[in-house]
Amino acid sequence: MTHVLQISGLRAGVGGREVLSGIDLRVRSGEVHAVMGPNGSGKSTLSHVLMGKPGYDVIGGTVTLDGADLLAMAPHERARAGLFLAPQYPTEVPGVRLTEALAEALARGGEPDLVGVGARAAEEAARVGLEPRLLERALNVDLSGGERKRSETLQLAVLRPAIAVLDELDSGIDVDGLRDVARRIRDGVDEWGLGVLAITHYRRLLTDLRPGAVHVLVRGRVVASGGPELADELERTGYAAYGAPE
Repeated sequence: MTHVLQISGLRAGVGGREVLSGIDLRVRSGEVHAVMGPNGSGKSTLSHVLMGKPGYDVIGGTVTLDGADLLAMAPHERARAGLFLAPQYPTEVPGVRLTEALAEALARGGEPDLVGVGARAAEEAARVGLEPRLLERALNVDLSGGERKRSETLQLAVLRPAIAVLDELDSGIDVDGLRDVARRIRDGVDEWGLGVLAITHYRRLLTDLRPGAVHVLVRGRVVASGGPELADELERTGYAAYGAPE
């Protein structure tokens, strides 16, 4: 089945200030799209609005996943519909082990399969370089930045969503860790047709993720789109050519 995340004319803000001023993007199964832009351009706001983080106001536009209105759903309903967010700063959840959280998410109200999920999580831990002992740790508690990003990638691989939004996955992780998580996500694109919307400042994440399309976000608008070569250009010249301050 082909899944489609369609963002049309999305306008949104926070604290009475408009941050997104009409975003149009479409991400299909098996596609990797990168969104790049300077600080304050609205990249993280886009991820928060897509997942339904409280405090953000949608002013106009639509967001659908396979035709279903995501903006009318609560965050957990968006997740059940097939949307996954790997946030820049994952939240600590004391008292809930990683494997327990995954088992509950997959059970969808039924009986959690802790043994089966534990086995799958152990396999994915090996693929992303996460120490097995951390599977029994409370979710994101006392983890380093790199461990959190490996954990987020493991969760994505176990849950197998339709579309994954990655908010600066390259933040707080070293080069080796970034290679491990980017390659696992790329494998998901090939294994089950994962669609990816990767938000990043830097070209380095895209080396292994290999996006087919790159979009430049400046002052809440997509001001340019192109192929992977656009990321190379941004690495050399920055965003001044697109109206962003030096």
